[in-house]
Amino acid sequence: MVDDDEDILIAARLLLKRHFANVTTAHRPDQILRILEKNTFDAVLLDMNFSLGENTGDEGLSWLKQIIDHDPTIIVIVITAHGGVALAVEAMKIGATDFITKPWQNEKLVSTLKTAVSLNKSRREARTLRHKTRELEQSLRPDEMIIGESGPMQDVMSLIHRAGPTDANVMILGENGVGKELIARELHRQSRRADAIFMAVDLGAINESLFESELFGHKKGAFTDAREDRIGRMQAAEGGTLFLDEIGNLPLTLQTKLLTALERRQVTPVGANKPVDINIRLISATNMAPERLTEDSLFRQDLRFRLNTVEIMVPPLRNRTADIPLLMDHFIRHYSRKYQQTPRPISPAALEALTCYNWPGNIRELRHGAERAVILAQGEMFEPWDFPLRVGTPAPVANEEVSLPLNTLNLDTVERTALEQAIKKHKGNISHAARELGITRASLYRRMEKHGL
Repeated sequence: MVDDDEDILIAARLLLKRHFANVTTAHRPDQILRILEKNTFDAVLLDMNFSLGENTGDEGLSWLKQIIDHDPTIIVIVITAHGGVALAVEAMKIGATDFITKPWQNEKLVSTLKTAVSLNKSRREARTLRHKTRELEQSLRPDEMIIGESGPMQDVMSLIHRAGPTDANVMILGENGVGKELIARELHRQSRRADAIFMAVDLGAINESLFESELFGHKKGAFTDAREDRIGRMQAAEGGTLFLDEIGNLPLTLQTKLLTALERRQVTPVGANKPVDINIRLISATNMAPERLTEDSLFRQDLRFRLNTVEIMVPPLRNRTADIPLLMDHFIRHYSRKYQQTPRPISPAALEALTCYNWPGNIRELRHGAERAVILAQGEMFEPWDFPLRVGTPAPVANEEVSLPLNTLNLDTVERTALEQAIKKHKGNISHAARELGITRASLYRRMEKHGL
């Protein structure tokens, strides 16, 4: 608070310190910038007149301009004499957020400041979120980009270029590891919401009992452990893109609520009576086979039609073998830089082996293989044996069962085969496979990484 009247500063300090953790006062305006440089404040209370006999407010407006120039995002509340509404309006044109009049009412002063502090907190969180989003986008471009010149990938890119600039809902289909989230991020980058948040939610990693709270938010006391209000992911993605991965894991009851939210463009937090408007673009993805999405017992058809205004089928790596040399070269260069090694060429024999391999784990498996080769290979060029290729591994086939090797007690072999059987049985649905194995999704991913699956 800046005011030339020491008595006013003392009175304000005694009042405000009961409501705020830190209150700093200054009786001379020439102290303002020095104080702002050394501290971070939620709000500034600025008197409009400082010189004896001065009542035009010109001094205050001059200092207000300097404060705004110093920090354009700062919250400034100006203090004017009773009836100085015109001066307050002029101050707000310059950048002041609000005004109070002398003599003020204590309740009004405290209420105005609490609102200012809340606004400043929201602005900071929004700036931080935008900054993190930009950093994430920039960090993804060098090593997480869509690479492919094959016909199937050109078809995918054509759909992205046409759908990206629109606000149409997009459903991305494809096996695990094909890069569905990369497709979603590229759609976001090419949209009018590119400067806003991209929020990815893995529905397979959320406990079913918490789905509704995570998506729609909740009010304090809505359920056990709901100790404070919390906004859901749909509100948190306001103005940007919400990516719901593994949408096939959403229970039918919540599919109904999601459909209602999309149709009304409103969400109702758990425990609340009043809906909240939302403005998001929704992109969803699933590894569920297209024919299974048509089963009413698994997925509401009206929701499917709402989600797949545009549907993008990402081809498995075995159907775009022309891209394998490009992808492997890209990842080898990336990991060579990461581990400070000189990039080595791939021998013709290795390139043939890589191209002929069916890659059941798709790009995720290829990337893992490239990293492993960069770390462990000892020759001047990469050879077939530098890559963890499972010779003779067939491509995934629907309803194919794998028998556990009862003739061996080797734990690694038994574990690997059990993982393969569970994953194939559930057609790549990691959540369902983990549930069958009696382990968590995170644990299953670790074991898949261990065995190169």
